[in-house]
Amino acid sequence: MEWWHAVVLAVIQGLTEFLPVSSSGHLVLLPRFLGWSDQGLAFDVAVHVGTLLGVLVYFRRDLQPLATGAIAWLRGDRGNTYGRLAINLLVATIPVGLVGLLCNDFIETKLRSPAVVAFQLAVFGIVLWLADRFSKEARTETSLSLRDAVAIGCAQALALVPGTSRSGITMSAGRALGLTREASARFAFLLAIPGIGLAGLYEAYLFTTSPLAYIAPREVMIGFVVAAVVGYACIHWFLRAIARIGFLPFTLYRLALAGAIVLTFYA
Repeated sequence: MEWWHAVVLAVIQGLTEFLPVSSSGHLVLLPRFLGWSDQGLAFDVAVHVGTLLGVLVYFRRDLQPLATGAIAWLRGDRGNTYGRLAINLLVATIPVGLVGLLCNDFIETKLRSPAVVAFQLAVFGIVLWLADRFSKEARTETSLSLRDAVAIGCAQALALVPGTSRSGITMSAGRALGLTREASARFAFLLAIPGIGLAGLYEAYLFTTSPLAYIAPREVMIGFVVAAVVGYACIHWFLRAIARIGFLPFTLYRLALAGAIVLTFYA
């Protein structure tokens, strides 16, 4: 891998992990479009850890109240809003973890084709726009119930299929439940902390158990740093812009990308 390949892939990861356009879809397709070799598991681990660092730094002021709030909630303080939010984040992570454990081999071998990516991009891009268009927009992320968290978590599990977008499907579910645009984005980004963490741990496990594991130290470090910086900047921009621009631009992008995939691979 050339060093600038690492920069491009890390920028794509940092942007698409948080924008509702599918990071896995882009990382599956980009090497095919450009004829690049596979970047390797070590690089995948590095960019996931980088984006995790970006979201942790951005929400650093929320982490301690979430931790202490979760303890208070478990001790019976059901009125603690940070505690309720923390428990909801944990509950919403369970479905994706279970589906990942049970179905990962099937997803990796059967659902990583350009056709699947194009279909998921188009369908769930339209779902995103519809959820945004018809949402009542009256709730914040701290108002979610455990039932709401389960619903968002089940939606997030669909993002294991490349092209769906973890952030996109969780924001769609949040909007369908009446969250404001900013609240749906904040919950999706906070939910990324355990989600990206689990993905990174799984990829690290695959890497350490692979007999052909290889590390390119320079490219791995570049990927880690660039993904962290770009991920942080993307969250910062998105939370300030989404109330103004809405989700339609992302739906149009997804539809255009789906069309480009069909024309490139199947025309």
